[in-house]
Amino acid sequence: MRYVIAAALMAAAVPAVAQMAAAPAMPGAPTTRVAAGTYQVDPAHTQVTWEVNHMGFSMLQGQFGASGGSIAIDPAKPAQTKVNVTFAVADLSVTSSQFATHLKSKDFFDVAANPNAQFVSTAVTPRGANRATMTGNLTIKGITKPVTLDVTFVGAGTNPMTKKLNFGFKGTGTIKRSDFGVGLYAPVVSDEVKLTVNAAFTA
Repeated sequence: MRYVIAAALMAAAVPAVAQMAAAPAMPGAPTTRVAAGTYQVDPAHTQVTWEVNHMGFSMLQGQFGASGGSIAIDPAKPAQTKVNVTFAVADLSVTSSQFATHLKSKDFFDVAANPNAQFVSTAVTPRGANRATMTGNLTIKGITKPVTLDVTFVGAGTNPMTKKLNFGFKGTGTIKRSDFGVGLYAPVVSDEVKLTVNAAFTA
């Protein structure tokens, strides 16, 4: 009897295994080569997440989405890559509407006068096949300061929805918010801000 049950279980499992094998893989991969050219930011999938230490009690995060920008890239000449991305500070995202309103006020980002932030690269130093150090100028609240990002190429491929090439990078770095005129309550709330940038581009 147990052999009959085992055979029945195996028979039931075969279609499921076959379906798993036939399931499509992710269309993007870090080994896919990007053709040289200029590509536009994909605003729906590009964002910068910032993180501060809130009074030593907890870590606090917020996010800005991209409103525009581009990358000029040639895989044969990675050091010549140029990136320009604008972030919509006025559309910042946090967990509380009251907190968001305060961050948008003159106490912090003053979005009525400074609705956007911008990053413009100035140099790229490749570090292996899929990593690089990118330096650039970050402008927040009308104040421009240099920033350095550790950048990793995530992958590239044809987007099955748009039928266009998509590719992206992840970058991490650290800044001091007081350098950009948003240092209220530091150091009770950390002056150091950790940045994680997920940047997507499309043909």
